Amino acid sequence: MASNDSDPRASAAEEEHIPAAIKILVAGGFGAGKTTMVGSVSEVAPLRTEEVMTEASLGVDDLSGIEAKGTTTVALDFGRITINDDLVLYMFGTPGQQRFWFMWEELALGALGAVVLADTRRLETCFPAVDFFERRGLPFVVAVNCFEGAHSYSADEVRSALSIPEGIPVVLCDARSRASSKEVLLTLVRSVADRMAATA
Repeated sequence: MASNDSDPRASAAEEEHIPAAIKILVAGGFGAGKTTMVGSVSEVAPLRTEEVMTEASLGVDDLSGIEAKGTTTVALDFGRITINDDLVLYMFGTPGQQRFWFMWEELALGALGAVVLADTRRLETCFPAVDFFERRGLPFVVAVNCFEGAHSYSADEVRSALSIPEGIPVVLCDARSRASSKEVLLTLVRSVADRMAATA
C-alpha cells in the first residue's frame, strides 16, 4: 500500500521557481545619469561607489555642462529588477571618467547586453561606450537621457549624430523615472531576444 505521506521539504524544492538572471551594463559618459538610472529602477537598495569630487579631478574630468556635479562613481553601481516571474535583470553601472575605463572589461564579462546613456549636452562623451560595445559585438541600446533645460532632439537626430545603425534601438528617456528606465531595459531585452532569434 502506497503511503500518502510526503516530505514537505521535497515538495517545496519541486515548487521553487528560479527565474533566469541576465547581467546588463549601464554605461555612458561622465555625468550622463547612470547612477540615477540604476537607482530609479532597482527594487533593492542599490549598491553605489560614489565619492565626492575632489581637487584630484581638476584638469582631469571635463565638467563642462555639468558644473554642479559633486559626486562621481569610482567603481560601479549595482541594482536588480524583476521583469517577470521568469526573468531578473542585474544592472552594473560603469564609471564614466576615462581614468576608470580599465574596469569596463571586467564588468562586461558575462553581460548579455548594455544600455548606453547619452547626454545631448555632451553627446561626444558616449562615443567611447558605443565603440566599446560595437567592438565586442555586445548588443546595446542608446538611451537619450532628457535633462531639463537641455535642447530636445529626436531619437532619429541622435541616431544620425552618433552614426548608429538602424538595428540598434535609440530611445528617449528620463533616468529619474522608474517607468521610463524600465522601458529602456525592456527595449534592450527585446533587442537581445530578436538578435538571438535571428542567429538561431
